[in-house]
Amino acid sequence: MRFELPDELMFMKNRKLPQKKSSAMMEGKVVVITGATSGVGLEAVKQLAQGKAHLVMVGRNAGKLNGLQLKLQSEYGVQADAIVSDFSDIETVRRAADRILKTYPRIDVLINCAGMHSTKATHTREGFETVFCVNHLASFLLTSLLLERIKESAPSRILQVNSEGHRFNGLDIGDLDWKRRKYTGLRGYGASKTAQLMTIWELNDELKDTGVTINAMHPGDVKTNIGMGNGWLYRFFNRHFIRPFLSDPKVSGESIYYLAADPAMQDVSGRFFHLTVEEVPAKHAMDREKGKEIYEISRQMTGLK
Repeated sequence: MRFELPDELMFMKNRKLPQKKSSAMMEGKVVVITGATSGVGLEAVKQLAQGKAHLVMVGRNAGKLNGLQLKLQSEYGVQADAIVSDFSDIETVRRAADRILKTYPRIDVLINCAGMHSTKATHTREGFETVFCVNHLASFLLTSLLLERIKESAPSRILQVNSEGHRFNGLDIGDLDWKRRKYTGLRGYGASKTAQLMTIWELNDELKDTGVTINAMHPGDVKTNIGMGNGWLYRFFNRHFIRPFLSDPKVSGESIYYLAADPAMQDVSGRFFHLTVEEVPAKHAMDREKGKEIYEISRQMTGLK
């Protein structure tokens, strides 16, 4: 009798499977991507540049963005534009969206890569727990503000870089800012990624018959600098006990490119992938009633009418 892992543990198998790659070109396609200057986002940008996409990179560090812009233009001969926005500040996300809408008459692909992990609860100037704001609220707001332009550009795609970390859950609608509970890094991260997944299912329903697809993916267990702004103990443990077992982030870039560019993905929507392998998310992230609540709360928190 053949043993099959339960859905909740399939990521252990999927991470070892061969991943799909795409040779499709993206010349003439406008791709808006966040978190482009490091880690998974940077690897995705390299793949997109090889595919000749017109890149619109959104990030918080103007110096890194400008340096990357020059590098991509020089090495790949593509148009690469830079827009500064700090995802821990909702108002800068609004300004970034406004600039994008004024500058680009079409958006073929939106990839939300920006993310963070923190071992301690901190709060933004607007009062949001920072990880929840960066990982969920900011990408939710940017997606919502660009949605009509993306619809007008159909067939088009939205890809949310999510995480197997959503399995840690931690989402409490009555305490999204962690004012009444003890915060842990894993549960705080899990809450943000669970909320992001829940809103993807709602957006997928909204986008039915528009020619726009929206999917989520875990970018693999790869070497990045996420969480390296935490204390020395976390950094030491990460560097000596976690990173040696992680993969090259190039596989993340290749997988993101496949999901964003390959013709086989043109009509695939409302799915969760471990790299390029479709996977069943955790049961708590599939609670549609709670998801509807999170969707409306996210709209209220980000000031959407």
